[in-house]
Amino acid sequence: MTEDGTKVAIVTGASRGIGAAIAERLAGDGFTVVINYAGKAAEAEALAARIEQNGGRALTAQADVSDAAAVSRLFDTAEATFGGVDVLVNNAGIMRLASLAEADDALVDSQIAVNLKGVVNTLREASRRLRTGGRIVNLSSSVVGLFQPTYAVYAATKAGVEAMTHVLANELRGRNISVNAVAPGPTATALFLDGKPQEVIDRLSKLAPLERLGQPQDIAAAVSFLVGPDGAWINGQVLRANGGIV
Repeated sequence: MTEDGTKVAIVTGASRGIGAAIAERLAGDGFTVVINYAGKAAEAEALAARIEQNGGRALTAQADVSDAAAVSRLFDTAEATFGGVDVLVNNAGIMRLASLAEADDALVDSQIAVNLKGVVNTLREASRRLRTGGRIVNLSSSVVGLFQPTYAVYAATKAGVEAMTHVLANELRGRNISVNAVAPGPTATALFLDGKPQEVIDRLSKLAPLERLGQPQDIAAAVSFLVGPDGAWINGQVLRANGGIV
């Protein structure tokens, strides 16, 4: 907590999309938010300004999560500025699609570096540094259960994130730190919508029984629950926030 008792949350990949929605929601919930970004500095600064204008407290911090030294510095910055870290939300990730036959080394290596090794890097620091009573939420994906063609490498990285979620929940026994994952389905972000014809978007919107795309705020609400007081007894779980698609 900060000197005034506010808890501190790091949200990775928080400059836009689901990460930005999570940062805004947690700031609204009363957390001091560290907005991590890799390259979108202007968007991160704009988000921080918006949070501050709405009465919250936010700090931007550049770090490529695939770089272990950069992740260590990210935690250093949070600790130096606010005295410590209570919550880690692992949102940073990339998605590049191809069949396994067509997946080149760059597609494979980049997703493993960010989606899998990036989470290893942040979980390692959080395991050492999170204060007692803290919360960790990893972002997986409902593609882990959909088995769609072209998603093999991406889904494999997210399956690894789910495995680490379960294992770390057990490793942190005695620290009163919960570790959970949220697995979104199709969600209306620029990353998801860009390049898709409207008929594809319409078809994807109808897949879930609730017959709409998820909104970033839907995912942020699930994270808010897991890091808030009502989520205290949830640990080692994967919450599929997808409208019932799988």
